[in-house]
Amino acid sequence: MKCLLDTHALLWWLDSYTALPPKILTVLKEGRDVIYVSAATAWEISIKKSLKKLKAPDNLEEAMAANRFLPLPISIGHALHAGRLPRHHDDPFDRMLVAQAQIEQLTLITHDSQISRYAVSTLWE
Repeated sequence: MKCLLDTHALLWWLDSYTALPPKILTVLKEGRDVIYVSAATAWEISIKKSLKKLKAPDNLEEAMAANRFLPLPISIGHALHAGRLPRHHDDPFDRMLVAQAQIEQLTLITHDSQISRYAVSTLWE
């Protein structure tokens, strides 16, 4: 399986896994699946850290590499697709993740119930 981590899932993983359900822990720990982290996630974390709304590691790229998570750049196609999505979700970062998951055929690991309103494969519990 190829997966894309939502921002909260990544942060919970990096914060000693306490909020992640067993199913997600298994996927992330076993290393059999390919796990991506979007540039949109890094952008969201960076913005929220600078606004003091979020605590997150300063070494995100190193943390990703240590966990074998692959970076997923944002393409023009991703951006155009995100802009055409219905407004089920007002968060532009989440709409970008949905667009990337749809285009790249990834399963989105997310606890966000609004995302299920889109035609995208999700995984949580």
